[in-house]
Amino acid sequence: MNGPLNISLDEIAGEASNFQKKLGAGLQTLLEVDDVDFGATAREEVWRDGKVVLYRFVGERKPTARVPILICYALVNRPYMVDLQSDRSLVKGLLARGEDVYIIDWGYPDRSDRFLTLEDYIERFLGGALDHLRGAHDMESVNLLGICQGGAFSLCYAALHPDRVRNLITMVTPVDFHTADNMLSNWTRGMDVDLMVDTLGNVPADMMNLCYLTLKPWRLFVQKYVGLVDILDDRKALEDFLRMEKWIFDSPDQAGEAFREFIKQFYQGNGFVNGGVSIGGREVDLGFVDMPVLNIYAEQDHLVPPDASRAMKGLVGTTDYSELSFRGGHIGIYVSGRAQKEVPTAIHEWLSKRAR
Repeated sequence: MNGPLNISLDEIAGEASNFQKKLGAGLQTLLEVDDVDFGATAREEVWRDGKVVLYRFVGERKPTARVPILICYALVNRPYMVDLQSDRSLVKGLLARGEDVYIIDWGYPDRSDRFLTLEDYIERFLGGALDHLRGAHDMESVNLLGICQGGAFSLCYAALHPDRVRNLITMVTPVDFHTADNMLSNWTRGMDVDLMVDTLGNVPADMMNLCYLTLKPWRLFVQKYVGLVDILDDRKALEDFLRMEKWIFDSPDQAGEAFREFIKQFYQGNGFVNGGVSIGGREVDLGFVDMPVLNIYAEQDHLVPPDASRAMKGLVGTTDYSELSFRGGHIGIYVSGRAQKEVPTAIHEWLSKRAR
């Protein structure tokens, strides 16, 4: 006998039995799972400015690339997404191909950082890290890899100091913040950011996380946790899931003034396209980005839609511009199996052709 959904009672009973078995197995699996850690690669601190630290990754062999790469991640999440675990690591893939990889860790802002500005993050911190690398390697310029908001920072720095960036790589980086399919931008344009920052000071991480989760409420609030039942008896899969959850909710607060400036100049003013981005009183013109540029975007990205990133092509001044489209989403571009094969190879081969 079938019910109104054309499902027999035997099928319902079977599903209920399987569900019960999964939950039972899951209780045992959860007892066996240790606190999940992150980071597949050894690293050493080489420079610091307050809470901001520059790390050099230490691979299994010495790098063969002469010019180092500095990874500049976004402020809103922790940068260890690029080195999450041994089989999901952009960093490990680059090291295996001989690259010399560094990363800037922004730390966790507190009330003492309330008045940090975009100038502090781009000129003082990012610029300071690049100056250290230039000095340590005795080079006028080094390679820069900017990711998401860190890509926007990297574009600003490259436009202001084109002589210090040899090759620029951007990943899932927004340039046109006013594309029709950018839900986050549509929400943000009506925000009274002055009232928010004046009231809160630093912007709480929990508020930011809730905003990102509500972009895909069914997928991120319901579907993934229902699907968790299917892997409760698989220790490795469960550890992978918990590691990703730990990263999602290990988010720093946002320094109030820098947040205010970024929302106004980029999300509301669309400053890369319309003009008006100013860092420390200096106007940012992407026409001065004249070094080789590789722009990597994700075709199913709901945070940085492809059109938001592809707009870079018509704005930068370089004659050596390349694009790479990745079949995946904003997070998959770092951690999916396809990404491990495609992205580090593409970056390494692109840089190798421009080695000088």
